[in-house]
Amino acid sequence: MQEFDFLVIGSGSGLDVANAMAGQGNSVAIVEEGRLGGTCLNRGCIPSKKLLYHADVMKTVQRAGEFDIDAEVNGVDFAEIVRTVNEDVSGSSESIRKGLTSSDAHDLFSGTGRFVDDRTVEIVDGDDEGATLRADTVLIATGTRPSIPPIDGIEDVDYLTSTEALRLETAPDHLVIVGGGYIAAELGHFFGTFGSDVTIVGRRENLLPEADEAVGEAFTDRYADRFDVYSGYEAVAADESGGEVTVEARPYPEAESVRAGGETVGAPEDAEDVTVAGDALLVAAGRRPNTDALNLDATGVETDADGFVETDEYLQTDAEGVWALGDVVGEYLLKHSANHEARAVIRNLLGDEPEPVDYSAMPFAVFASPEVAGVGAREQDLRESDAEYATRTYAYDETARGSAMHAEGFVKVLIDLDGNIEGCHIVGPEASNLIEEVVVAMTAGSGTVADIRDAVHIHPALSEVVDRAFSGQFSRGGGGHDHHHHS
Repeated sequence: MQEFDFLVIGSGSGLDVANAMAGQGNSVAIVEEGRLGGTCLNRGCIPSKKLLYHADVMKTVQRAGEFDIDAEVNGVDFAEIVRTVNEDVSGSSESIRKGLTSSDAHDLFSGTGRFVDDRTVEIVDGDDEGATLRADTVLIATGTRPSIPPIDGIEDVDYLTSTEALRLETAPDHLVIVGGGYIAAELGHFFGTFGSDVTIVGRRENLLPEADEAVGEAFTDRYADRFDVYSGYEAVAADESGGEVTVEARPYPEAESVRAGGETVGAPEDAEDVTVAGDALLVAAGRRPNTDALNLDATGVETDADGFVETDEYLQTDAEGVWALGDVVGEYLLKHSANHEARAVIRNLLGDEPEPVDYSAMPFAVFASPEVAGVGAREQDLRESDAEYATRTYAYDETARGSAMHAEGFVKVLIDLDGNIEGCHIVGPEASNLIEEVVVAMTAGSGTVADIRDAVHIHPALSEVVDRAFSGQFSRGGGGHDHHHHS
């Protein structure tokens, strides 16, 4: 039995806490079964965004004709793009390993950790199999992995998840994607830009169902122009023969939903089942928590129906001295959320007064084409809660810079009737950057329309589209009103 002050299972954002604890003179153990750096570095945001930037460059060249510039792409070394990105990633992961193994304050254990009791963990496989570790404080930061839905015959198909898709050195001729969220959107954009035909089958009536409805609708319309999109369909069976993958899908009943205008969307009433085929299948249907190998039954740690770890508002579990953060707690499956949670756990472990995690202005972005970003409440949330609110939408191409860029898209703002910002949703170029001033206003400012409106915006920069979205006349929504008013 080896004793430590602090032990973390998982080497993603949990490492931030380990480093802070080591910096305060604590003995620290890190248990990791795979490559160091977690999902974001190895299988998630870093490789995907590096690859996606190549797609953005490609798109820029392809669109040059719109700007009266005659340009052509003379060749793409797709394999080299993918290899370079993955070499960068493994280099970063390796340097984390070197840093930890050369540190006197950290002990790194390679293998899968399994709880024996609340604060005792045994390593059950890998290089350090057989080690038993005990600590005063334990942090569960084991993340998630791709979830595979119950599709008939899927176990006999050589399908990809995002993990394998990010390492594919040849673009498929025809990629079929099951799932309609951000991973489907981003990888569809990546492979579609580099020559794959793409078919997307998603259960909800819009792609990006987590986004504001108007944004999801605009995004889905744009994707339907680029790709074969079957939204409102559920994949029910898959089959592979002779190098071809076939997926059968049927209209998904829950996709029926009434848009604000009153018409029903989703798969039409009399929709037929569809069969789609390609030479590669990507399953991008959500993520499931890595809690099943932890033997949490041996502890007081509670999980929800989906297996995510339950914590209080300070990120402490039901077991004394056991904390959790990141994707495995299932609040927001986003790296910046995990980093935010890590800062909270550090404060709560090392500070005097515990502070709850503040999720109130947690933004998200989808690095697809178009880009999407959002923060705060969506209009459907405000409608469901019968809140009184006002909304305003402003198009990129109504600004000088947006018009120069031939930019499609809009910024949509939601406020309460006192002018407090409830949410902001953007679809269009640089959405992930444009959302940030709204996040700062909601977090560090007064969180009102005036924060944005009273700040001087550079003319003619793209940020003017945000300024103008906040600066004109809002339309009343919710509570049965539909008249205009000035806030």
